[in-house]
Formats: sequence, C-alpha cells, structure tokens
Amino acid sequence: MANWIALIKKGNTSSAVASLGNTGLAIIKAIAASVSGSGTMFASAMHSVADAINQAFVFFGSVLAEKAPTRRFPTGFGRVINLFCMVAVIVVTVMAYETILKGYKLLKYPEEASNFWLNVIVLLIAVAIDGAILIKAMKEIVKESRSEAKGLAVIPAAFRNAGRAAPPTRLVFYEDIVATMGALFALVAIVCTQFLNIRILDGIATILIGCLMVFVAFKVGYDNMVGLIGVAAPKDIEDRVAGLIVSDPDVADVTRLRIVQEGRTYHVEAYIELRKGFTLADAGLVKQRLRSKLLGDPDLSDVTLGLTEDDGVRTWGSDGGN
Repeated sequence: MANWIALIKKGNTSSAVASLGNTGLAIIKAIAASVSGSGTMFASAMHSVADAINQAFVFFGSVLAEKAPTRRFPTGFGRVINLFCMVAVIVVTVMAYETILKGYKLLKYPEEASNFWLNVIVLLIAVAIDGAILIKAMKEIVKESRSEAKGLAVIPAAFRNAGRAAPPTRLVFYEDIVATMGALFALVAIVCTQFLNIRILDGIATILIGCLMVFVAFKVGYDNMVGLIGVAAPKDIEDRVAGLIVSDPDVADVTRLRIVQEGRTYHVEAYIELRKGFTLADAGLVKQRLRSKLLGDPDLSDVTLGLTEDDGVRTWGSDGGN
C-alpha cells in the first residue's frame, strides 16, 4: 500500500487537476444543456466529459509508468503512459464524432435555446476553470523542459517546448486549449443567437468544437505513436548528457551515444573511451562514478555504459556530434 501511495504522489499533477476540474464542469454544463436545450452547451458538456475521463485515465497511466523496472520488464514502464494516452485519443475521437453529428443536426433543424443567462454564467465559469488548468499545464511544460521562462513568457515557452513535456502534460495542454476555445465559441454563439437571432451559429459552433477535438486526437495520437515506437531525445538533452560524460577527467572520448525517450524520462546507452593506463578495477570505479553522475539528472532513468581504452581518434564532437 505504501508503494502505491508513493507512486500516486509521482503521478502527473496536471492530469489529476484537469480531471477534477472537468468533472465539475461536465456536471454543470450537462445540467445547463438539459435545462436550456442549447446545442453548443451540449457540445461543450460532451467535451468536458471526454476530458474528465481522459485525464483520470491518463493520471492512472502516469502512476503505473513510475513503477520500478522488474526482471520481466528491465527497461521499466515509461511507455505505458503512451499506451494510456492512445486509449484517451479513442475517447476524444468518439466524442468528436458525436459532437459534429449534433452540430450537423442543429444546422438542419435549429433549436431555440432558453435560459440565456444560465448558459452565459456557466460558460464564463468554464472559461475561467479551463483557462486556469491551461495555465497550470503551461507551467508544468516550462518546468519539465527546464525553461527559465517566467510571467507572460511562460505562454510562448509552453508552445515552443510542448514536444519535450511528459505525454500526460502534453495531453492536458492540447485538450485545454480546445476546451477554452470551445467555451469561448459556445459563448459567442449563444450571445449572437440571443441578440441577433442567428440560430445557425449554434450548429456552426458545435461543429467547430468537434473539429477542434479531432485536431487534438490527431496531434496527441501522433505524438504518442512516436513515443511507443521509441523516439530519440532532443539535441539539447543529448548535448547535456554528452557534456556530463566528457567533463569527467578520466574520459577521453565518446564513441557512441544513444538516448531514447521512455515516457517522461530518457534511457541512455553510451560507449566511452577512457584514458590509457587504467586497470580493470579502476575502469569499473570510473564507470560506477559516471553512472551515478548521469542518474543524478532527473530526466534520466536508466543508464548503460560500455568502456574501452582511448584509440587516439577523436569521435565525439568531430562533426558537431557523434
């Protein structure tokens, strides 16, 4: 039990907060949609339901991904989160289909919505909550990518470094961009329908929300498919790891360096040349020291090192890398 509590504490914070927030929003929106008959409110409620289910599911996946490696799974469970995110993509796709279908029906048979102020208040609450979750996700991206951005600089930094964030954080980020925009679309549609009597906007806004959900499904699905296959680390991660290795006074060269992303962390495989004259015992101590140094980096979860004697030929850095 204690182990599971420790794992839960390591779970992705953004997905847990997003799940709780969207659960509350889904309930409020569903009640408003049933009372008012608004199609855009229904679409927004469907989106919140999808987000709540997804984020709870993904949070559970992020907890499992933190399990330590076993004899059967020696590289750990990092890619489990990619699998959970792929299942979340299916949920979003189904909800997107239902939302677009609802929008198409509203275009053919526009419905008159009631309780205008109820819809407006609910959607303003939705914009506030989804916006707060989006800001939380942006801050997590900045933290996970080790960006130094602060204040308003967090926004462009989040978009720029989203690909380097953990899969659950990316999912929250993309989904809440759509959620916030969807709530704004719904708000505009309801206001225009009320004061301009353009009922067709209800269907248009509903379809737009559905299309945004399709975009999220495609983007998140692609990112996690790449993660399941195994994707190389970004150049700055590679340079940082190489810098840690070559900074050791006993290292002469790096002949091969391969870094693969596993969930939110990276696995390192490196072949290193040591200065000439080391005994086998001394080389073992250097290897142990290097491995401890690399594992001290919070972005690295597994390190495999191979050692050999310096051959006098410079390999790493001779062409800007290996």
